[in-house]
Amino acid sequence: MKIKDNFTFRTVRKKILMVSKLAGILLILSYILSTKLEIEPDISLALWFAFVIVIVLVVDFLMGHFISKPISKLNQTARKMAKLDFSAPCAIMTNDEFGELAVSLNTMADNLQQALARLEVANTRLEKDVEQERRLLAERKELVDQLSHEMKTPLGVIRAYAEGLQDETDEAKKQKYSEIIITETERMSGLITTLLDLSALETGATQLVPERFDFVEFLETVAGRLLIDVPDANFTLQYELPEHKVYIDTDKARMEQVLDNLIVNAKKNVQPGGVLKLSLREQQGALHFSIYNQGPTIPQENLSKIWTKFYRDSNSKYSGSGLGLAIVAQVLSMQELDFGVKNCSDSVEFYFSIPAAE
Repeated sequence: MKIKDNFTFRTVRKKILMVSKLAGILLILSYILSTKLEIEPDISLALWFAFVIVIVLVVDFLMGHFISKPISKLNQTARKMAKLDFSAPCAIMTNDEFGELAVSLNTMADNLQQALARLEVANTRLEKDVEQERRLLAERKELVDQLSHEMKTPLGVIRAYAEGLQDETDEAKKQKYSEIIITETERMSGLITTLLDLSALETGATQLVPERFDFVEFLETVAGRLLIDVPDANFTLQYELPEHKVYIDTDKARMEQVLDNLIVNAKKNVQPGGVLKLSLREQQGALHFSIYNQGPTIPQENLSKIWTKFYRDSNSKYSGSGLGLAIVAQVLSMQELDFGVKNCSDSVEFYFSIPAAE
C-alpha cells in the first residue's frame, strides 16, 4: 500500500509538489522558448513576464482548489458544530487528507448528535423522575398534615370521654362513654384506611383490575343494598334502568366504591320527603349513569372543589370524612371517563359515562 501511494496523487503534499514542479518546468521552458524566439529582447521579456503571470494565477487557483477552499469549508463546519448546529455536514468529497478529515468530522457530528439526543431523553426522564419524587414528597407531607388535622377531633373526643370514664361511677354513663370511644375509634380507623386507599390510587401503587360484568344487575344490587328497605328512609325513590343486560369492562370492586359513595352522598343530602332518582341510559355504545337528589344546591364556586380531599360543603347537613367524592373522582379519572356534577332548579345531579363492552 505504501509503495502504491508513492505513485498516486491522493495526498495534499503530492498535489502541491506536482503543481510546484509543473510550474517550475513551465517557467524554465517558457524562458528557454522566449530566448530562442527571433524577436526583440524587450518583446521577448514582456511575453515571458505575461506567461509567468498566467502560471502564477493558475498555481494560485490550484492551491485554492486543493488547500484554501477545503480548509474554509472545514472551518465553517467546525464553527457550526461548536454551536451544536449539525444541520449542514461538511461537503468535501476529495480522496486526500481533507476528504478523510471531512468524513471524520461528519462521523463525529453524527455521534455527537446521537449522544445529545440520548442525553436529552435521559435528561427528560430525569426531570420526570425528580418531578415525581417532589410530587410524592409533597403528597406525603399533605397526607401527614391532613391526617394530623383530621385526627384531632376524634382523639380529643376519645381523651375527654376516657377521662370522664375514670371518674364516673354511674354504670349507664360509663357504658355510654365506652360506646362513644369505640365509635370514634372506628371512625378514626375507617378514615385512615380510606385515606391510605386513596393515596395508593393517586400514586399508582394500586392498579385497576378490569373484568366484564353486567352493569344493570350490578347497579340494582348496590342500590338495593343502600336504598331499599331502609328503616329511616324519608324520601321517594325513583329509578330508570334498561330492561336488558348491558356489559362493561372495568374494576368491579372500584366501581362498587364509586356507586356506594355517590348513592350515600345523595341519600344523605336529599331533603325530607324529597325525590332521589337513579338513572341509567344506554346511548351510542355507552352507559350514562346519573343520580339526582332533591335538596339544597351546591354554590357554583364550590362545584369544582367537591372532588378534593377533605372538602365539606358548609351547607351540608351531615359530617362525613370528605374522602368519598375524592375516591370517585380518582377511580373515574384513572379510566379517563367523563364525570361531573351540576345544579338543577331544586336539586343536585351527579353523573358519569362508561363505554359498554361488546
